[in-house]
Amino acid sequence: MQHAVTAQETGIVTPEAVRLDFESANIPTRFLAMLVDLLIQGAVFVAVAGLGEAISNGIGASLPVWLGATLVLLLIFVVVWGYPTTFETLRGRTPGKAALGLRVVTTEGAPIRFRHAAIRAAFGLLDFYLFFGGVAVLSVLITKRQQRLGDLVAGTLVLRERTAAHDVAPVTFAVPSGAESYAQTVDASGLDADDYAAIRSFLLRSGTLDPAARERLGVTLAQRLAARLAHVPPAGVSPELFLVVAAARYQQRFATRGPAPVPGAGSNGAAPPAVAPPVARPAPDAAEQGARRTSSPAPGAADAPEPEPAAAPAPPTGGFQPPG
Repeated sequence: MQHAVTAQETGIVTPEAVRLDFESANIPTRFLAMLVDLLIQGAVFVAVAGLGEAISNGIGASLPVWLGATLVLLLIFVVVWGYPTTFETLRGRTPGKAALGLRVVTTEGAPIRFRHAAIRAAFGLLDFYLFFGGVAVLSVLITKRQQRLGDLVAGTLVLRERTAAHDVAPVTFAVPSGAESYAQTVDASGLDADDYAAIRSFLLRSGTLDPAARERLGVTLAQRLAARLAHVPPAGVSPELFLVVAAARYQQRFATRGPAPVPGAGSNGAAPPAVAPPVARPAPDAAEQGARRTSSPAPGAADAPEPEPAAAPAPPTGGFQPPG
């Protein structure tokens, strides 16, 4: 499976020539979105400042200077840092990004959380205000996925939704009901961002593929990733079940900064049934060997070699069998 990279897109090309990628937002679009947000933030700041002045005048002119300065700094902090953090945590985008059809997601394509939004907003002070946007522009220009410094530290991307050739909405994968015990045996720490992008794209578009192509691509992708993880699936596990579980475990690992327990699985969740190893044939004892020596052979069979014991059947090789 080959990787294809352009100035604004990263993705893969499947054997069926299906392009699976994301389109990152460029500088002009992000600048316009930021301009809309700045206008809204400015309006909020003026409104709150006016309200604070009215309250102060109502209380009287005896308000300490230090308290007034503290309230002003707190207001600036709430507007500059709290505005993007709140909207991106709850909706994945600020009003300005929504107006321009942009959305912030993690580098794995998952919805961002408070941690990601808080880091982006904090580094936005450096990206935009301290250096007047110079650091942000330079970072977007030299990075492959057009990420500013805040995106690089937070592990996020700004994607285009309206003009992208494919759907780029963030998706959260969950372990299917009944597969919690099996999911505990899947360690997704060996997967990287490109592997997750391949899984995500296949699962989102599997319903639009031809059944034969869907089965063939699913088996190929599952076998490749299972080999990378050194994972041997038990018999009966379909490729798509493994891919869904792997995607869910990958997202959990990044959401919790370490392997997370599978939702719905207790601490005593049983592992999937293992294939029983073949039973070894016991060696004959001395009495049995003596009986063989004293028994009279059948006519004409004196020189015939003793038949070899039947070999034990090989255990099943597990899931992901190629289509017939």
